[in-house]
Amino acid sequence: MAQVLSNLAELDQLQGRYREAEPLSSRGLTVYEKVLGPEHPQVGISLSNLAALYAAQGRYSEAEPLMRRSLAISEKTLGPENLDFSTALNNMARMYHLNGRYDAGQLYERSLAIAEKALGLEHPTVGVPLNNLAELYQGQGRYGEAELLHKRSLAIREKALGPDHPDVGVSLNNLALLYVKQGRFI
Repeated sequence: MAQVLSNLAELDQLQGRYREAEPLSSRGLTVYEKVLGPEHPQVGISLSNLAALYAAQGRYSEAEPLMRRSLAISEKTLGPENLDFSTALNNMARMYHLNGRYDAGQLYERSLAIAEKALGLEHPTVGVPLNNLAELYQGQGRYGEAELLHKRSLAIREKALGPDHPDVGVSLNNLALLYVKQGRFI
């Protein structure tokens, strides 16, 4: 039941239907907590999903405590080197980043280090924190560092996923936006 609720909430969120997604996500979280206990890793994932829903709506003050609880559960139950913990760190960093908090860099860097250690330097999942860290650097005016990270993310994704994969398009777009911001049109 909880998984179905969570899936429906995610579908609504992807379609921008936040009002419909929120009660489904909240109810899924409640079911997980009741059935699995408040410290179960799935509860942490559900908390992170609800926090992401709040963050997507700009409701950062509501999202942050949920994300902090999710991180604590993930670190305690899975360990600080676990890939799911890396994802939770990346999500927290993304929330900070979207909220204009540039202290997100340390969280992105930690997430990236865990992903690289767990998956290797060329796994496409490593492209996610790489790309996010590049966007943060770009926003800080650290264009040289941002370009290197965007190029690395693009190379990883092209090699692993092929040139026509949507994630490759995201990396190409982000690199192009960096060039536009710098006035590099040729």
